[in-house]
Amino acid sequence: MNDPDQKKIGFLQLTAIGIGGMVGGGIFAVLGLAAQLAKGATPVAFAIAGGVALLTAYSYKNLSVAFPSKGGTVTFIDRAFGIDLFTGGMNVLLWLSYVIMISLYAFAFGNYGAALLPQSMHPVSEHLLICAAIIIITVLNLFSAETIAKAELWIVTVKVLILCVFIAVGIHLTDVERLKPAEWTGPLQLVAGGMIIFLAYEGFELMANAAEDVRDYRRTLPRAFYCAVIFVIVLYVLIATVTIGSLPIGKIIAGKDYALAEAARPSMGSAGFTLIAVAAMLSTASAINATLYGAARLSYVIAKEGELPQALEKKIWKQPVEGLLITSAIALITANMLDLSSISTIGSAGFLLIFAAVNGANAIMHRKTRSNRYVSVVGVVVCLAAFSALIWQTIVTRPSSLWFLVIMVFMSFVIELAYRSFRKRHFHLQD
Repeated sequence: MNDPDQKKIGFLQLTAIGIGGMVGGGIFAVLGLAAQLAKGATPVAFAIAGGVALLTAYSYKNLSVAFPSKGGTVTFIDRAFGIDLFTGGMNVLLWLSYVIMISLYAFAFGNYGAALLPQSMHPVSEHLLICAAIIIITVLNLFSAETIAKAELWIVTVKVLILCVFIAVGIHLTDVERLKPAEWTGPLQLVAGGMIIFLAYEGFELMANAAEDVRDYRRTLPRAFYCAVIFVIVLYVLIATVTIGSLPIGKIIAGKDYALAEAARPSMGSAGFTLIAVAAMLSTASAINATLYGAARLSYVIAKEGELPQALEKKIWKQPVEGLLITSAIALITANMLDLSSISTIGSAGFLLIFAAVNGANAIMHRKTRSNRYVSVVGVVVCLAAFSALIWQTIVTRPSSLWFLVIMVFMSFVIELAYRSFRKRHFHLQD
């Protein structure tokens, strides 16, 4: 644990980490997909997903106060369940879910960038931009990750301000008729719509990784978790409201890969389209950087606990290079192979399972974390119910996407089982 006098993260900085993690690129990527599924109830879908995130934030803030460390989610799961095949598999699943997030952000970067180019160039330019985003940011992480990290607060501020301008200008032109219950989908599909975009909220858990560097963490962590999540819920609901109220559902679906930019046209014209598209590229690029940075270090933490190969513990130029390159390579393949719906389904499902485990961890350790056990039990039930709704929706509409999820979960435990079988190591918890 750091000396209290050396801790540099205060309430505002920690809240910015949470907001930046959530408003990274998810809203730019999944807004059109949410509208396709929930239609006029898209703001409600975002509110439902936000409610699941807020419930899980209760467990995260209590676990972070009780066990402040850079390990975050990994530490919580390992302390509650012990280091075994289950926890090892869940931690590998967390890492792969981060890889999927990078794929989502790169996919959005490519599509918003291509939207600024002539239509005939879209098929090729999308993939070129996806590859460029991942490769260039990987190289930057090898040599200048700290420099990029210093700019993160400014990037978060700029993109939130642009989104607030979008809301302020567009709210006056919102057609409330498009938001009435008559335009909603059925309840189960509405919940499923909220869950497929759940990954737009997952970034709040990054605050847990900064816990040991937070000043007055017992007081600061709870406030920051709740403020960040509530702020983003309100922001997302307002964005969804303006989007649905500004454009017919058909137009949103037609441009779902860059829906937020399309939604800016009615109130801000072509300049608004360009502004939002550029903001989306800036936002998704910073999200790729932050997630890639975190995922590489996550593989390092898991390896230190003996749940991944020792090679991932090695650092060159103070960077976990092997983990960084493997993470980037998998993300590069995934972003170019899968479509938006498949990536969103896999990512959201992965994090719903992880968050169910974290809620379960807090329920098990409720005495140590001074928590209400039943709140976390409800969190487990809600996350699993949301996961089930998402699986149901996928089976009904896009069964092929389910195979990618099954493969990801299966491979998480196969990788861990194979590693445990062939490489005997000492397993220990990281403080």
